[in-house]
Amino acid sequence: MKKKLSKELTLFYTPNFPKMFNITSNKKYYVTIGIGGNIGNMKKTFDKLLLCLKQDARFTLLKTSPLLRNPPFGFLEQNDFLNGIITFKTNLCPNALLKAMQRYENKFGRKRSFQDAPRTLDIDIIFFDNKKINTKNLIIPHKDWANRESVIIPLKHILKGRK
Repeated sequence: MKKKLSKELTLFYTPNFPKMFNITSNKKYYVTIGIGGNIGNMKKTFDKLLLCLKQDARFTLLKTSPLLRNPPFGFLEQNDFLNGIITFKTNLCPNALLKAMQRYENKFGRKRSFQDAPRTLDIDIIFFDNKKINTKNLIIPHKDWANRESVIIPLKHILKGRK
């Protein structure tokens, strides 16, 4: 199912997006990641990523958002992006989580050719509990998240019903 928000923005509903998983977890940290991409069948890629995360004992999946199709920014000569939000709990520290997410990006064929380039899978750590981190390798909350429709619109769906 899809719901048109504007000329450029469309929400997609699939069996895995949005989805509610575990409500309780004894893991320490509540994490919100943004996922995106525009090379290949992104819905299939996101389903495979979700399966990987679900099977990874380091993570307890909580919730996914609907997927948002939106135009690229920065480098405009490329396909529209599909973006979504996933929340989960983990005991990993922020830097270990970053390494784990980068391994998943690589597993799905991510190449870092230039800023805002087309990609098979992009995983951004939007929030890590209530921590603020600003290092060379990691900025949390994710830089400029509040100005990106690709984060804000799916995030609204995650926050609905979260107390």
